[in-house]
Amino acid sequence: MIPANTTGEGGTTVVYGADPRAAEPGPPVLDLYLDLRCPYCRAVENALGDTMRQLADAGELVLHHHFGTFLDAQLGGHGSHRALAALGAAADVGQPQFLTYLHTLYRNQPHEEHDGFAAERMLLGLANDVPRLRSRTFDDAVLDQAYDSWARRVGRVFDASGVAATPTVLFRERPVAVLDAAGDAVEPEEFVARIHDATE
Repeated sequence: MIPANTTGEGGTTVVYGADPRAAEPGPPVLDLYLDLRCPYCRAVENALGDTMRQLADAGELVLHHHFGTFLDAQLGGHGSHRALAALGAAADVGQPQFLTYLHTLYRNQPHEEHDGFAAERMLLGLANDVPRLRSRTFDDAVLDQAYDSWARRVGRVFDASGVAATPTVLFRERPVAVLDAAGDAVEPEEFVARIHDATE
């Protein structure tokens, strides 16, 4: 199964901000390379997620999400993979549901070494915070791991991308720093300035 609102071979990139089926060129792409168990990804999403969404809603860019699951192999467990499969089910519902669920997962991310996202009960419980996401179809997709094969494909594409660490952010295929030297997320104003500088 391939979720709606995806692009690329096998639908391995999840899109927010433009119709991935549109024939005409859309806004410039902001590529986000993430792992759902990554604490630095959580810091960036919590600090800059709303800003990225606003830029996409304004038509200034489109978000392309690329997800790795390598922390499962490094730390043990299945949390990155299971959360990604649940995100696939959310993407199939709609772009707003996907992005809000992504933010909710990061906001409630377990400690990096705790495999909390491997539990379907936690994934479904967090989905309660996302308007118009919970349904029999969504719940069954999570419980039956309907997007398991898709999530594995997404992880393999990430592994082959050459991206060595998360979070990695590219705008117009050029790196954009989202963490400072101390490993903290940059301020939204600084991030927006970097995007606008790259646009000019």
